[in-house]
Amino acid sequence: MPRTFIELTIESAEPLDEQVIGLISQLGFEGFWEDGLSLRCYIATERWDGDLLPEVERVLRMAISSSRTAAPAVHVRTIEEENWNARWEATIKPIHVTDRIVIAPTWAKYTPEPHEILILIDPKMSFGTGYHESTRLALLLLQRHIRHRPAVLDVGTGTGVLAVAAVKLGARSALGVDTDEWAYLNALENVALNGVRDTVHILRGDLTAAPSSEFDLIICNIQRNIIETMLVELKNRLAHGGTVILSGLLQADGASIRQSLRAVDLRMVEELVDNEWLALAVTR
Repeated sequence: MPRTFIELTIESAEPLDEQVIGLISQLGFEGFWEDGLSLRCYIATERWDGDLLPEVERVLRMAISSSRTAAPAVHVRTIEEENWNARWEATIKPIHVTDRIVIAPTWAKYTPEPHEILILIDPKMSFGTGYHESTRLALLLLQRHIRHRPAVLDVGTGTGVLAVAAVKLGARSALGVDTDEWAYLNALENVALNGVRDTVHILRGDLTAAPSSEFDLIICNIQRNIIETMLVELKNRLAHGGTVILSGLLQADGASIRQSLRAVDLRMVEELVDNEWLALAVTR
């Protein structure tokens, strides 16, 4: 039986700010589709409950509080997985995420240049395609901070794109963990597609599924509120002199995340910004 998802459509009289999408993503929505003045937000059916709709409406009220625009209309319906995949296949193309990394869907033909790293992704519902700012920022920081053939941990691995990129950039091994069964299965497929099953391993579970104090580099591309709850555990799994890359953050999260980092004695060494999104590299 096909997996189902909730499609929440927001119809607005004017384009919604990038920060609105960021705030809605923090409610657990996993993908977005902008079509003119219409924004479609997607979440797995099992993650949907009656409390989310009022939260979305609250975010929208905040977004228009200083304007005379009428409140956006919100519609909710259930869709099947296959409908989503067909839509993505019609639109997703190869994308140059950094000067070296190219991410391409499995249905596109792309011949990489000699200096390029090609990562093939069948995105399904995990959305690690490189189109989102948080993925791009995480990959750019990964490219900058990977050195000395590190052991890498990717928390909330999704499609597995960051774990795959890590070994293609020179990591000796990468472990991806994700609590979502769909993401777990999709990551396994993408690891096989890229021929890295010997060096990239995927586990279904949360951060506690990963061993302690064994990783030279940890990547965590999740929402700020979740990151803040796991900072101590991330630190416990970081080898001496290692680096943690934090993405999935909004610029508006900056003050909160910096305070949380200070509280656990993690020091920021680099920050990158792309539109409303923020990513940090930190160390012990």
